[in-house]
Amino acid sequence: MLKLLFHALIVRPVVLIVLGLNVRHKARLPETGPAIIAANHNSHLDTLVLMSLFPLTTLPKLRPVAAADYFMRNKLMAWFSTSVLGIIPLNRHKSGSRKEDLLADCYKALEDGDIIIVFPEGSRGEPEKMTALKCGIAHLSKKFPDVPVVPVFLHGLGKALPKGEIHLVPLLCDVFVGTALFWQSSKSKFMDALSQSFENLSHDHPLPAWT
Repeated sequence: MLKLLFHALIVRPVVLIVLGLNVRHKARLPETGPAIIAANHNSHLDTLVLMSLFPLTTLPKLRPVAAADYFMRNKLMAWFSTSVLGIIPLNRHKSGSRKEDLLADCYKALEDGDIIIVFPEGSRGEPEKMTALKCGIAHLSKKFPDVPVVPVFLHGLGKALPKGEIHLVPLLCDVFVGTALFWQSSKSKFMDALSQSFENLSHDHPLPAWT
């Protein structure tokens, strides 16, 4: 109930009124899980905007994957992140473990039919610039080859609330939903396909060269 109220009374009014969100190809988003949403990452707004694209009834099945070292850094943040946002905490700095072990909670969420939200860049970058994609998402797709991976390209959120800032700047922001991808028989082929999909989506709103 708390998660529903937070999104209905706070997140959605901000997204719809303050940001003036423009969404293209929204029909490509999955209606049910299991599914993986893969998006570029420039702002803390990214997760909230992505969650706002789905009906409120879908919220219990939406699970953003987020860095445990940030979102679980104290008891209050941990409570908000797990109880209100419903995150899957990912320990990015855990040593001595295979990538597959780090993704165990993501595997469980997909097995439960959830829609998980991942940011393949790994962390927030500079506003409106993409960095190289990390291969964790390839491990997810390989283990669940029949689960769709839907690329979503976000534009403008990095300027509306850049990394390190606390003041929201009202801007018109864009969301471009791509065609679902599936496992491509090898990690390199899958990552190439995902990178190409992001690049194609960015052509709708050109960005500086990837770094």
